Amino acid sequence: MLKYLIDIIYPHLCAACAERKPLEESCMCMSCYHEMAPSSYHETTENKVKDRFFGRLKLEYAISYFNFSKKTALQHLIHKLKYENSPEIGRELGRDYGRLLREAQVLSDIDYIIPVPLHPRKKRIRGYNQAEMFGQGLAESLGTLCSSTYLVRTVHTKTQTRKSREDRFANVQYAFQVNQKETLKGKHLLLVDDVITTGATMEACGLHLQEIEDVRLSVAAIALAG
Repeated sequence: MLKYLIDIIYPHLCAACAERKPLEESCMCMSCYHEMAPSSYHETTENKVKDRFFGRLKLEYAISYFNFSKKTALQHLIHKLKYENSPEIGRELGRDYGRLLREAQVLSDIDYIIPVPLHPRKKRIRGYNQAEMFGQGLAESLGTLCSSTYLVRTVHTKTQTRKSREDRFANVQYAFQVNQKETLKGKHLLLVDDVITTGATMEACGLHLQEIEDVRLSVAAIALAG
């Protein structure tokens, strides 16, 4: 009864359109969910996400929940996640996607989920790392651990906007550091971010992680751009 009354006074609305009630255990309503059209990248090991890293990273799986398009419900949702103090959107998207992956029996052997890190200065300003929120949600549904301690950002770099892929990679190539490498030996790691554009940041992170002995690497994101 109390939950019903609270829902009347403070209705839980879709995080994308803020108009309709979301699906059960989701932050999105059915209309926005179908507009965003979840991808099927998890159904094959060869797809557009993996192509983005061809010849750059050796990956077990490379997947994204959605394909990114401008002026859509998804763009609004990701903007809200990153800039409007809405970390729970990241967690809920992670839980949603994690349930989909679990049902498809994909990434069931992941040992650690590792979010692409923000520099501490940027994280203080934003209040949280949106990639970490997504990773935490995935971890809940997949029954594994998400940790932000193994991969850290040590250099505060300039914005990646309007840079070429090569310039983006050069900008972040030496911006990351891996800690506790012994713990990660022989593990299957899932590197996660919010949006994959050129893939340069994930590539830089992935190259550091692949220096670890016998490590296997997969990548996942909320969306693939382009």
